[in-house]
Amino acid sequence: MPKASLSAPELWRGWADPPTLEGARELLAHAKLELLSVTGDLWNVEATADRLDMLCESGLRAYLDGIAGHHHGPIPMHEAGVPFGTIEVDANVTPLRPYIAALTVAPPSGSRGIDEGLLDEVIRFQELLHATIGFGRRTASLGVYPAQRIHAPLHYRLVSASSIHFTPLDRETPESAAAFYGSHPMALQYGAFGRSGDSCLVLQDHAGTVLSLPPVLNSREAGRVVEGDGVLLVEGTGTRAARVEEALGLLALPFVAHGYTVTPLAVRYPTDVTDDPRPLAPRTLPLSASMVSAVLGAEVTSSEIEGAFARCRLHAERRGEGHWVVHVPPWRPDLLGPIDLVEEVLLLHDLQSDRSLLPPSATRGGRHPSRRLERRVGAELLGLGFVPLCNPVLVAEETVAMLGRTGAIALSNPVSREYARTRDALLISLAASLGRNVRHPYPQRLGEVGPVIARPRDGGAPMTRQHAAFAIARDGTGFAEAAAIVDGILRTFSVVGVREPIVLPGTVPGRAARLRVAGEVIAELGELDPAVLETLRVPVPVVWGEIDLTALFPLVRAE
Repeated sequence: MPKASLSAPELWRGWADPPTLEGARELLAHAKLELLSVTGDLWNVEATADRLDMLCESGLRAYLDGIAGHHHGPIPMHEAGVPFGTIEVDANVTPLRPYIAALTVAPPSGSRGIDEGLLDEVIRFQELLHATIGFGRRTASLGVYPAQRIHAPLHYRLVSASSIHFTPLDRETPESAAAFYGSHPMALQYGAFGRSGDSCLVLQDHAGTVLSLPPVLNSREAGRVVEGDGVLLVEGTGTRAARVEEALGLLALPFVAHGYTVTPLAVRYPTDVTDDPRPLAPRTLPLSASMVSAVLGAEVTSSEIEGAFARCRLHAERRGEGHWVVHVPPWRPDLLGPIDLVEEVLLLHDLQSDRSLLPPSATRGGRHPSRRLERRVGAELLGLGFVPLCNPVLVAEETVAMLGRTGAIALSNPVSREYARTRDALLISLAASLGRNVRHPYPQRLGEVGPVIARPRDGGAPMTRQHAAFAIARDGTGFAEAAAIVDGILRTFSVVGVREPIVLPGTVPGRAARLRVAGEVIAELGELDPAVLETLRVPVPVVWGEIDLTALFPLVRAE
């Protein structure tokens, strides 16, 4: 999880009565932030990976002002219509780092230019974006330059390193790019992302002045920003247009929050590059009150929804009764669909931290007997040579359909088809694992002890049950082997079941059974259908057995 050290006086600037430390923790929870520690005036916070905008003072302060009621509505973003110039992109950068986007930021009228506090914040936020969204500058990197020392148009190209001479930002004397790449520590760390053989990427202005060698370092001649500089150029390069656009939109946040006017630059790409990143391009997402109420499980009025968006600094435009179009700012790449907007409402709708109470107890804690049963069965499977797996409860739509498991519950808003249903049997996860392991030698013996979400056979609401299952993939295996293993595991608990034939989805007819103990269904087992194995591309027979530990627990006592 990304972390940052933020200035507390900057966060509460303009507050007549700053909150206490406990009050601040509750406010930060609405922004999905955790206060890790306090060192003097610095607050060390941790955010979720999708809320990088909360890891700079300007972004977090704007959000806190909103949820506290000091400011409502979106952060005003002023855009100018006259562009600074264009960026000409050579075709030879395409195989290495093909995408570039840029914008200029101009301070508000009457300002003396960028101050030391904002400059430090921008530099810290820039490096955080390099480390997170830029994957250590591999997929995206950013640069900030004083516009008054730059002559448009700009040129982004790949040239011979020996033909470029510039002064690195942290040095006093000029040197060739070849020498720079051979000795400078940052070039040794990031140089591979901007070089191809003896050539390197360079960003120059029309006069030939080097702005930077992306993605490594700015030049001192045109890439050094100091206190008091006015209009600034902010650019981003990378391997993916989406990453460049997101990084540049996030870095614009501190400037926008300080009232700067932003102007995107036009980029002229060669004909073989069509995916042109467009920083600050407007985005909108639809939302309905019925969806918010359905997800939250309670009726939420239109006024509450609009109030929540105003407090979280978003603009919701009404489109009929109970319907809105929400305008997404460029520093919110985490908002991808309506369900993300519902989360924004949830975070501000009766969300509060409850103090936990520790009830008095005269005895020491320990594992519940049902947990000890699960551990013991897991140890039995391990002793029988089964490789223990730990799969998520959510499973793929394709695997469920292949096995015909109609009891697997479908999610109403799945992230993807890979996690579209909840498993009602560990067989679904074991089959998927066998399909992923086809390049490994046979025999394969897989086992798992874990939860499933199953509906009771007599109807009723779904419930979580604990199962233990195994699968054997090898030549010569058959139903008798699975039956022997299930019987052997149950006999360790002095349990003998009655086996009855049954048709189970995904298994060979006549080669599957259900095991009952005291009238309760305790286990199911069988041979997987050849059609299933063909879909999984598994070339050998597979048998499976699965024990319902939730049903078994009342009948035994784990030692």
